[in-house]
Amino acid sequence: MSRTAIIGLTGGIGSGKSTVARLFGKLGVHWVDADDVARQVVEPGTQALKTITAHFGDSILLNTGALDRAALRQKVFEAPEERRWLEQLLHPIIRTELIRQLSPTNNRFPYTILVSPLLLETDQHELVDRVVVVDVPEELQIERTMARDGNSREQVERILAAQISRPDRRQKADEIIDNTQPLNQVEASVSSLHQRFLAEFSQGA
Repeated sequence: MSRTAIIGLTGGIGSGKSTVARLFGKLGVHWVDADDVARQVVEPGTQALKTITAHFGDSILLNTGALDRAALRQKVFEAPEERRWLEQLLHPIIRTELIRQLSPTNNRFPYTILVSPLLLETDQHELVDRVVVVDVPEELQIERTMARDGNSREQVERILAAQISRPDRRQKADEIIDNTQPLNQVEASVSSLHQRFLAEFSQGA
């Protein structure tokens, strides 16, 4: 049997990647969220969390011993060199775990999905066979993220600035899902892509 294809699903913060991933999941497609994996590799007891704590101090820990992600995010977005240090530590660890989780033994279909906000900003794009971009205007990204996370506009804009620009992301896409559409239309777009991916990647099975 041929290798299972990997579809990269990405989009800027607040674009609705998770919503689209769940729509693929409703069709039975196996998907892995890089954000979930990023949280898993810094859970209490992991070597990564011990290294981060040694670097930044106990102030980035909650009372439970878990990572205070908001405190860490503030530190690294205020200091680019700290963000680079953190990325150099975590990206290889995350990549290894992504590869493991993207290889299920009971996969029903000839492809799986990697959901990642930083697919195109990191070497994660090297893992995928196609790039699907969930796209909305930047102002909508800002509004959704402020409402969802309670962040200030300034903080959301800093996060956006750290991501690839919307035009560059669209240019690198093999497929674009317009997430300003009503949910039923987004669902139809996902279903159409699913059928195309089944046809394309089943040929090599």
